[in-house]
Amino acid sequence: MDCSKQVVYQIYPKSFQDTTGNGRGDLNGITSHLDYLQDLGITMIWFNPIFPSPQKDNGYDVSNYTAINPDYGTMDDFETLVREAGKRGISIMLDMVFNHTSTEHEWFQKALAGNRKYKDYYIWKKGKDGHLPTNWPSKFGGPAWQYVEKFDEYYLHLFDPTQADLNLANPDVRNELVNVLKFWIEKGVKGFRFDVVNLIDKMAFEDAPEGSEGKEFYTDGPKVNDYLHQLHVEALGNADVLTVGEMSATSVEKCSGYSKPENEELSMCFNFHHLKVDYKDKQKWTLMPFDFQELKDLFFEWDVKMEEEGGWNALFWNCHDQPRALSRFGDPVHYPKESAKMLASVIFTRRGTPYFLYGDEIGMTNLNSRSVADYDDVESHNAADMLKHEQHKSDDEILAILQAKSRDNGRTPMQWTNGTNGGFTSCQLWLRLNDNLETVNAESVLQEEDSIYDYYKKLIALKKTNPILQHGTTRTLLQTDKNLYAYVRELDSEEILCVHNFFGHPAPLSLDLHEYERILSNYSDFDPDALALRPYESLILKKKN
Repeated sequence: MDCSKQVVYQIYPKSFQDTTGNGRGDLNGITSHLDYLQDLGITMIWFNPIFPSPQKDNGYDVSNYTAINPDYGTMDDFETLVREAGKRGISIMLDMVFNHTSTEHEWFQKALAGNRKYKDYYIWKKGKDGHLPTNWPSKFGGPAWQYVEKFDEYYLHLFDPTQADLNLANPDVRNELVNVLKFWIEKGVKGFRFDVVNLIDKMAFEDAPEGSEGKEFYTDGPKVNDYLHQLHVEALGNADVLTVGEMSATSVEKCSGYSKPENEELSMCFNFHHLKVDYKDKQKWTLMPFDFQELKDLFFEWDVKMEEEGGWNALFWNCHDQPRALSRFGDPVHYPKESAKMLASVIFTRRGTPYFLYGDEIGMTNLNSRSVADYDDVESHNAADMLKHEQHKSDDEILAILQAKSRDNGRTPMQWTNGTNGGFTSCQLWLRLNDNLETVNAESVLQEEDSIYDYYKKLIALKKTNPILQHGTTRTLLQTDKNLYAYVRELDSEEILCVHNFFGHPAPLSLDLHEYERILSNYSDFDPDALALRPYESLILKKKN
């Protein structure tokens, strides 16, 4: 599948549309809005996990890889969705969680029952001198090991204790995962997103040195490439599918290797470095303004080096694990349209495949929560406990941090109308809606002139049809400018100039624009004589012939 022409729309199934009256989204709800998505112009929908799950981590604790969670519907509902989406030129991408399973998965339950074959599907270690096997922390807080008295052993869980890490060093496990992919390909699935897939090779089980969390022992291990290659060759090689790996704490060099076509591993990679530029001391549960220079440097590094090495980027601001970019890098109060359009322009004009989260196209923002109790996410509740008991933060300080950083910010129900529950459900919501529902909803936005939605449509059409934006090289500009992020995309002596003001004030412009004509911008007019870009102004200009 040609990555350069794809535009991927992420749906958190629990939050898109409820048709059953249980307060949670479902597959038929997604099917009911396919015309909306066709009008938008996307080519693929990425679903977060829709498999059976006890929902300790909102579906990323899978208890059956080849079935549909009854909360979302039936296999017939899924097959209908695939078929109806296909009629509209839209493919389906599923989220595969191959680093771990739920402890309720049949494999783990057989392991607990003492079945030696299935016990080796997971990673078990004895304690050391009365201590845990290693001092690694879980990414959700607490130790990464859970004791099972029956075996006098611990199993590894890099995430929640109910998410036991799989042992991919066992070829039987890899064969199981190959069969999972084949199952869904036969159902018509055309894309797979692999969750935290660069953690699947645990290289060594050693204590993390002081100042480390042990990531060096289980991140980007040398066998990750081998495991991905096996999945590609045995399950995906003869299918026209797109694959993307979510990469935790990775590097350009590793991601270029994972995504080089000749290596037959992945189509592209997500990385998250650019979404840590507002982490004080690189700690998530902190508050600070984003570091614009660091953001630019990261974009320049990843765009240029991935191109040089033949890799491919998955480009995004928002996903289910991140707060909304409009609240984070834009200004939803004073410049909601301008900043939302500018941020969209960035991911659609860089080299790579753009992904965006449901609601981005109407300007959805962070959840304006009133208390910690508003949050559903296990990571957020664990963080609140840590902030209170270890850092002794006040309740107001904790709430402010969650308002800015909680994963629930990217999971709130889709705001379809300004009516009851935003047109999402007729009953009690699983997660509260934002207070800005009155103005930020699809029904209202679609009636606006020059709307965010309309701008997304234009960007999507541009990405799907413009060879320069699809295949052009990247030349960086204004590397140290304090306000502007600028670059040129070049292909066969043709150029597209992209300039973005990341701030809510005019930004002096030193570039000569007279040789360029406007393709698209987020203000209604373009003045080549302008000496500054207006607040959050974004220009996409083509060099005149």
